[in-house]
Amino acid sequence: MLILYWRPTCPFCHRVLDTAGELGLTFEKKDIADPVVAAELVKRGGRQQVPYLVDTERGVEMYESMDIDAYLRAQYAKS
Repeated sequence: MLILYWRPTCPFCHRVLDTAGELGLTFEKKDIADPVVAAELVKRGGRQQVPYLVDTERGVEMYESMDIDAYLRAQYAKS
């Protein structure tokens, strides 16, 4: 499962969502406007920064839209 911590107004989050759309991927999206979700993000990654990707299948978690973009393309691009 792919989980994306995000904020709807974040352009970097939309970059990740655009890449996911290109690759046919979907996320469970968690909006950090919810204080409970924001606290969950800080507990997981140490910062209240978005986007933050969690790939439960591969045990990967990361910040930074460009890194997430590269990861998704490397792991999920259709050959």
